[in-house]
Formats: sequence, C-alpha cells, structure tokens
Amino acid sequence: MLSKLTGKNQVTLPIDLMRQLPATEYFDATIKDGAIVLRPVHMVPAIELEKIRDTLSEAGLTEADVLDAVRWARRPG
Repeated sequence: MLSKLTGKNQVTLPIDLMRQLPATEYFDATIKDGAIVLRPVHMVPAIELEKIRDTLSEAGLTEADVLDAVRWARRPG
C-alpha cells in the first residue's frame, strides 16, 4: 500500500494496515535491510512500573536478573 511522506516527515498509515493491529498510539521505529520497520508499543504508566519494581524487589530479583531475562528473550531464533 502506498503512503506519502509529508514535508514535516510524517507518514499516514493506511487504515487497512491499522485494522490488522491492536489499537496503538506509539510505535518503535527501526531500519532493517533498508526498510522502515514499525512495531506497536504498549506504554505503561510510571505508577504501574513502580508497582512492578516493588514486586520484583520483593521476589528478590535484581536489575541484573531482569536485564539477563530481556537478553534471553531477545536472543536470535
């Protein structure tokens, strides 16, 4: 589907594409093999993040443990 880049570097995404995604307002934008890749991002309010940090701390998990888990989850195929 064709999209146009405006003078303000904005692109409107076709509605047919957006209907195939969960409702989202933010995207993570990257370049891969010369193509722009957009991934929907779910934003979490800061107060919820504090609750998550407290829960992790109570479970005895450190920041290093969380970083290790993220690295493991993002490992290639």
